[in-house]
Formats: sequence, C-alpha cells, structure tokens
Amino acid sequence: MTPAGRFAPSPSGDLHVGNLRTAILAWLFARSTGRDFLLRVEDLDRARAGAEAEQLRDLAAVGVTWDGAVVRQTERSELYSQAISALSGAGLTYECFCTRREIQEAPSAPHAPQGAYPGTCRNLGPAELEIRRSTRPAAIRLRADVTEYTVKDVLHGPFTGIVDDFVLRRNDGVTAYNLAVVVDDAAQGVDQVVRGDDLLPSTPRQAYLAGLLNIPVPEYAHVPLVLNSDGARLAKRDGAVTLTDLGLAGHSAAEVRDLILNSLKLPRGPLERALAAFRPDSLPREPWVWTGA
Repeated sequence: MTPAGRFAPSPSGDLHVGNLRTAILAWLFARSTGRDFLLRVEDLDRARAGAEAEQLRDLAAVGVTWDGAVVRQTERSELYSQAISALSGAGLTYECFCTRREIQEAPSAPHAPQGAYPGTCRNLGPAELEIRRSTRPAAIRLRADVTEYTVKDVLHGPFTGIVDDFVLRRNDGVTAYNLAVVVDDAAQGVDQVVRGDDLLPSTPRQAYLAGLLNIPVPEYAHVPLVLNSDGARLAKRDGAVTLTDLGLAGHSAAEVRDLILNSLKLPRGPLERALAAFRPDSLPREPWVWTGA
C-alpha cells in the first residue's frame, strides 16, 4: 500500500472551523510528503442522518481532496474482531463488568497513575466470572503490562502518557475507539496521523497496542486546537462556526479557507498554493482563538 495520511471525522454534525483547520493541516502534511490522503468516517458511536454527505461537501468546498473511496468504521467489524481474537489468544484481554460509577468510586491500584483503570476485574476467578456474567454483559479490556508509554510527536517531541487496561470492546458490543483507530490505520496503510492535540494523551495507549498487534506505529503530529473567546475548545454552540452558518452570514467557503490559512501563516488561495509554502516547523504552536469571520 502507498503510505498515507488521513482525516477521520465522526458524522455527528457539520464540521466547524476547527475541524476544517485540522483537515487542511492533515492534507498539507500528507501531500507535502508525497503520501496519499484518505478519508475515514468514524461512525461507530453515533451518526446523524445526512451528516457524512455534508462533511464531505464542506471538505471539498475548502479544497481538501482525497484518494480512493471513503471508508466507514461500521463496515469493518470483522477486522476489529480479528484483532481482539488475536489479543485474547495471547492472553492479553479479560472481561470487565464494572460500571462507570464503580470505576470512579473504586480506590486506585497501588502505584497506578491517576485516572488509570484500577484493575477491579483483572484477576476474577472462574466462579466469580460466572456470577458476574449472569448480572450484566462484559466489556473486553486489554491486559497491559506497562503503566506508561512514550511516543514521538513531530510538534511536541517525546510524550509519555498513561497506559492502563483500557477497553477494547464495550459491553454493548461496540468496538472502542482506541482499538478501531489502530486497526483502521494499519489496514489502510496510514503511517502519518495528524489530528488535534486534545488526542495526544490517548496516543501512548494506541502506540502500545499497535506494538502488541505487530503493527508499525505511525508518525504523529498533534496540532493546536481552535478555541473560542473564552479559551474553551470551539464547538457548534459558539455561533457561526460552520460553513453553512458562515455562508448564511455572507462568507464564502473560499473566505473561510483563507482565514484558516492565514491563521497558519500560509498564503491565501487554493490549497495547492499553501502547499508550496508549507513547512511543519514553521507552524504556530499556540491555539488559534476564533473571534468570528
């Protein structure tokens, strides 16, 4: 497979300016290194009717192009099951019956990092397993043998984060994001992951899992978010922040694209023009505060 970068939105609604900025950055990183650029719809959790088509339309409107067909996670359950089966066959999973509340109220395991799963169900015996199975369905957790892992990020350098016994499949049967994203990237030949820096803390878990599955760890670049005027992550509730709303206010997709490029200190115009001037080490490292178009 040709090496590739990707953008992977969740089809829960229209993309806002922050999402579009990350998509443009992922496109610039991939195209500047000769990689293909792929689109994957991460629809395991929730999908609003029509949202995928609207997102693809908005990406095209700001000049983001992609290679090949769009992939959807809901069409890839067999790949996820194969990965979990491989881990289970190696003794690297266990059933977990804890509710979210029980996890929050449980005392932390000795020497475990703050926020890590305390291991409540890690060593249940056969008799207790049978009792638990009769009360509620089980989630599947990874049996990790480390408590932290270090990844290298293009923009952040080495980053060490928590690795605990994280969920691979929820108790409702839905594959968890941390497993799906690792399997999907490997299956698609994605060796460069560009996404918002709010996802950096989960990256050590994913890189560690990739190693267990004998999957190469991709190159990571976690880019700054777009914030609202209060310093919080931009969201649709912050007013006219989507192409549709900005269009109703009289701003074209090209104008929004140019605002995004200007925030990146790149020349305005078609993305191909910005591509010629794109240098990762020249990117702003601080969040962009959106004050409106």
